[in-house]
Amino acid sequence: MIKSEAKLVENVFDKKIEQKPTRDGFGTGTVEAGKANPNVVVLCADLAESTRAEWFQKEFPDRFIEMGIAEQNMAATAAGFALAGKIPFIASYAAFSPGRNYEQIRTTIAINNMPVKIGGMHAGVSVGPDGATHQMLEDIGLMRMLPRMVVINPMDAEEARKAVVAAAKTSDPTYIRFGRSSVPLVTTTETPFEIGKAQVLWESEKPKIALLSTGSMSSTALQAARALEADGIGSIVLHVATIKPLDTDAVVAAAKRTGKVITIEEHQIAGGFGSAVAECLSEYYPVPITRLGIQDVFGQSGTPEELLEHYGLSAAHIAEVARKFAGS
Repeated sequence: MIKSEAKLVENVFDKKIEQKPTRDGFGTGTVEAGKANPNVVVLCADLAESTRAEWFQKEFPDRFIEMGIAEQNMAATAAGFALAGKIPFIASYAAFSPGRNYEQIRTTIAINNMPVKIGGMHAGVSVGPDGATHQMLEDIGLMRMLPRMVVINPMDAEEARKAVVAAAKTSDPTYIRFGRSSVPLVTTTETPFEIGKAQVLWESEKPKIALLSTGSMSSTALQAARALEADGIGSIVLHVATIKPLDTDAVVAAAKRTGKVITIEEHQIAGGFGSAVAECLSEYYPVPITRLGIQDVFGQSGTPEELLEHYGLSAAHIAEVARKFAGS
């Protein structure tokens, strides 16, 4: 069964459900934020089309800055804009931002606590044929280690839009992760979103296992939950869009309800979302935990579907792991 509060979530099992890349949410979100606040500016590193920054550029050409292939300069310049009272969003592939400009993000943005909003695009293996160099799998770990840095990984394009709009209203340095591949548009305009709050998408009457997921993996976790339900194995699916600050209360509540937790992420299991959950539970409510994600390897070329299957992130594989774990 799907919990009543999640009625504002579309039926992910409908084969006709609309699909969009989460990067679309960056484009629509920055335009919306720009209309609401004239201090919003967008800087891009020669990837306006791919990052959807061109949507803001077309709407507000005087508030868009093309930095060229200079991610380090982009981060430092954005910090300067923030110091002058602007709300800067910077956009590039996650492999380059924060991959290439981590030192500048750390020194000019994080240490100075500047409210720069960093959009890391095309993250995860599902970027597909671009291969290992462009499949950023370490960005969550890099960014959540920075003091005061907020880290958000939206589930779909609509939630990504809300995350961008919400981030524009805060004074915190913020990293938002986006993907290139189209994923199910599970949330609606009415679905609640709040930075720092997780959301129960599915809750069986007698759950035996909790599936904690982030980003587009949450729609996959829902599919796995339905397969488990058909086998008589109840579950909870907790979507955690904000990895930092982590919704500790929601994570602990899911662990208490089930006694077993599986984390699911399109990221290295070392230092990422699963690590954040494990750290939380080890301190507040230790339970057995299994982390699903990229297992200490780099990505490779392939279609998104092939790669997610290869790395054990398909709904079928998640359900298989959950069956064994629930019965152990």
